[in-house]
Amino acid sequence: MEQQTVLMKEKKIINGQDYLESLKGRDLKLYLFGEFIEEPTNHPLIIPSINAVAKTYDLAISAPELASVISPFTGKRISRFLHICTSVDDLVLQNKMQRKLGQLTGTCFQRCVGMDAFNALYSVTFEMDEKYQTVYHKRMKLFLTKMHEFNYVVGGAMTDVKGDRSLGPHQQEDPDMFVHIVNRTSSGVYISGAKAHQTGCINSHYMLIMPTMRLEKEDENYAIIGAVPVDAEGITYVYGRQSCDTRSMEEGIIDVGNANFSGQEAMVIFENVFIPNEYIFMDGEHDFASLLVERFTSYHRRSYVCKSGVGDVLIGAAATMADMNGVPNASHIKDKLVEMTHLNETIYGTGIVSSYQGYETKSGAFICDEMLANVCKHHVTKMPFEISRLAQDIAGGLMATLPSEKDFNHPEIGKLLKKYLKGKSDFKTEDRVRILRLIENMTLGRNAVGYLTESMHGAGSPQAQRIQISRLMQIEYRKRLAKILSGIDVEGDKDMLVEEIGGFFERVFKV
Repeated sequence: MEQQTVLMKEKKIINGQDYLESLKGRDLKLYLFGEFIEEPTNHPLIIPSINAVAKTYDLAISAPELASVISPFTGKRISRFLHICTSVDDLVLQNKMQRKLGQLTGTCFQRCVGMDAFNALYSVTFEMDEKYQTVYHKRMKLFLTKMHEFNYVVGGAMTDVKGDRSLGPHQQEDPDMFVHIVNRTSSGVYISGAKAHQTGCINSHYMLIMPTMRLEKEDENYAIIGAVPVDAEGITYVYGRQSCDTRSMEEGIIDVGNANFSGQEAMVIFENVFIPNEYIFMDGEHDFASLLVERFTSYHRRSYVCKSGVGDVLIGAAATMADMNGVPNASHIKDKLVEMTHLNETIYGTGIVSSYQGYETKSGAFICDEMLANVCKHHVTKMPFEISRLAQDIAGGLMATLPSEKDFNHPEIGKLLKKYLKGKSDFKTEDRVRILRLIENMTLGRNAVGYLTESMHGAGSPQAQRIQISRLMQIEYRKRLAKILSGIDVEGDKDMLVEEIGGFFERVFKV
């Protein structure tokens, strides 16, 4: 049946409660722990991830200049997560919003992938139209107009399951290892395949399906970009496990660590899912797949400044634990907190300067500096691990050996635990346990998924950033600088140097 099923209520979302209501009553095919989940909004394991997205709407109300913007398509105020950046200020405000949300949730708030996806697509579709006289850019603007009209959450789906990594998409024994077109009609296309560890997909309203890598001529059927509602016919979701996730299903809230917020990942399986022509933004233009991936990853690697907001929470938890243990003035504790802060601000600094170094594309959309975006993400693959190690160091071994909340509530042994697990007398034993559980949650438990493992592999694993840094580091230019200053004769010194550094100055100094 050639239509995209949309069961969501088409009412503009203003606040977090509106967002929650918009997710109810959808006919999703979702599995968790081997069971079909009829209503995700009622499931205790899923609710915290919904709360994290809802916070993006509430922040837009409490801090409108930071987290919202006037839509150029509708003239109405919308979430900044739906905005196309048309200035350096737009790029910078995205980063400031991301850090603030990291501070408020202590986890992944699940909207950056979609934001970075359609920002990349906006310029890529413009340039595809310029080369091939297609109409993708017009379609993209119409799609964004609808998203702005209802203030929806748009997710991005890029990471294919890949199968045999030594083979390209068209070489796979099973073609479904990469999402691809399986049928075509006058009204649109049908796709099949799967996308792995998709952040916030169940909590989104629409997903943008994109290629995951550079494509060849033989991969034309894999060169498909399109938008689908999350409740489209033919989509199956399998919810991903997270360490200690079932604690949210137990009685009590202290053992959870972060009772209100968490991230979300799932596998998305597409079986003959229809995409109508008006929602197709690439169809066979394989030569633009690499440009799309590069621009998306440039935006998204810079978006990892969100980890500095999460880091702020972890640093605060470690410092509070030092207070509770009575050692805030110990020199080694102070030194560890300084080191944690230094690492955290390095992440933020490289990310936000990538935005400050942003530049305009042909479409009028602004994109961040690619070199510095990759440097930011490469820091993120390392520094949160060290920040977490130091937090665990300050917290002490009790973080990993605490009795359960039920033991603390037991009429007999509870009194003994509260006596013997007390720290400095200014603080309640229960509050000390809460901070220990928060540190556990962020470094070992459920939210360690977003702060550690996802920091390593999200937006490309470390080698992906190293490849891009290698491509962008302009080593010949740097060698010539050294030769000239050391007095080595370089043929055509000044003229060649000016020519070679043109790109460098354009990137770094914008001249």
